Order: sequence, then structure tokens, then C-alpha cells
Amino acid sequence: MARTMAEPDRLDSLVERLERTAAELRTGELTTERAASLVDDCARLASEAGAELDRRVRAADAGPGVAGQLALES
Repeated sequence: MARTMAEPDRLDSLVERLERTAAELRTGELTTERAASLVDDCARLASEAGAELDRRVRAADAGPGVAGQLALES
């Protein structure tokens, strides 16, 4: 999938948010409610990242001619 440098990478953004959320969970200095909320956030972010990966795989499987993709030359 071709991207311009200015276009943010959604997957990278999701991974960064997931890492920050997990790091906050690892501090161990959270209330039970806050920890539960962060666990929910981690699950949601992981689900979004999985959906993004699935979207990319389906786009790659669609082959050349898909908007935003470059055809491979032999």
C-alpha cells in the first residue's frame, strides 16, 4: 500500500496508543476502576489494530488496480 509521508499510518498510531496504555497499566499505581478502564482500552485498541491489519491483507489480496496501491513490475 502506497502512502505519502504526510499521511499518518493508522496502524502505527494504534500500536503507539496500545503501548502507552499498557505502560500505564504496568505502573501498578492505579485504582481498580482505572485499571479496568485501561484493560478495556487495550482490548479496543488491539481490536482496531487487528481490523486494520485485516483490511491491509484484503487490499493486498485484491491485487493491482486497487486505489492507493502500485503495481509490481516484472
